[in-house]
Amino acid sequence: MQKNRRDPRLSGVCRRKFVTALGALAVGPGLLRSVPVLPRRDQMSPYALVLGTAQDGGLPQIGCYTPRCDDARTTARYVASLAIVDPQDERYYLVDATPDLTRQVDLIDEAGFRRRASERRPFDGIFLTHAHIGHYLGLALLGREGVGTAPTPVYCTPTMAAYLTANGPWSLMVEEGRLVFPAVPMDRWFEVDERLAVRMIPVPHRPEFSDTVGFMFRGPEHTILYIPDIDSWEAWDYAIADIVREVDAALLDGSFYSGTEIPGRNIEDIPHPLIPHSMDILEAAVGDGARVIFTHLNSTNPIHDDGPETRSVRDRGFEVARQRMRIAL
Repeated sequence: MQKNRRDPRLSGVCRRKFVTALGALAVGPGLLRSVPVLPRRDQMSPYALVLGTAQDGGLPQIGCYTPRCDDARTTARYVASLAIVDPQDERYYLVDATPDLTRQVDLIDEAGFRRRASERRPFDGIFLTHAHIGHYLGLALLGREGVGTAPTPVYCTPTMAAYLTANGPWSLMVEEGRLVFPAVPMDRWFEVDERLAVRMIPVPHRPEFSDTVGFMFRGPEHTILYIPDIDSWEAWDYAIADIVREVDAALLDGSFYSGTEIPGRNIEDIPHPLIPHSMDILEAAVGDGARVIFTHLNSTNPIHDDGPETRSVRDRGFEVARQRMRIAL
């Protein structure tokens, strides 16, 4: 698959010159006064908006009174999630529905979204990776006690759909027609709308309630990869470095920096690739220009802070996801 590349004729500089020239014409004599100054194209292009970066338990995590958790009690850090925003067509998609959803949607500052939310139809679709608590509990906030959402497509695997259909309170939302499950092909591109295509990719991760997937999202100009949870890169049927080279940005599982972060717990019971190991695997791809961003950070993860571990990540050419980060599609 080839990356989507921006046509140099439509570069930001060219667009700014066009808009400036058009504005100059608008102040000329006669009919030219009626010519509007158009919004820049980049203001109307689709983008992914980072709604949160924390692991399922959140930050602060329950029962955690470390300085990091205490700081987060006054500075909100939400559970890992994305919004896909298309300002031109006023389409809005949610990627994983977290327990923080009520506050996360406030980060979507498009007027069209707020109008849609007031009409009880905030999302054109919801993408779910799997059935661990940080990724689907927020759906309940869209039910009777919350938004009371209009029928909304939920893009997920058959096991995820079966889990929601068989377990309340989500089962009531299915019965009421609020959550509907379109057939989604596995590991093939499918068109969600005229400007967004999606590829759902299976990944190995603890299947207590459902299987797990990651998503590729392809917009008019760029493609991004979102894999917030995976047991290990070696257990995957794909070479992560090859996949990362196919996309313009990859948001990847960065749950833990060190295997000794969680006192009193065996990290093998909650397997995730450690960030230094992921960087070793992906260093060559990043050196070739790939963009890798770590997300889904456990409350114990030091890259939440601007310390030596975070500087090490950045020094090696990687990034740390932050709320409100926008990634062009």
